[in-house]
Amino acid sequence: MVSMKTAVLSLLLLAAVSMSAIGLYSTKAAADRSVADGYGVNLARQ
Repeated sequence: MVSMKTAVLSLLLLAAVSMSAIGLYSTKAAADRSVADGYGVNLARQ
């Protein structure tokens, strides 16, 4: 039973690290693009 808990926790940890890496990558990839809202209006950068 302990090995099952260890496997589940390891899987959850791997999923959490993967999700944070994907979020970090997408944030960095979108950093050099201009931001637009749903109406197509671009926000001015300061």
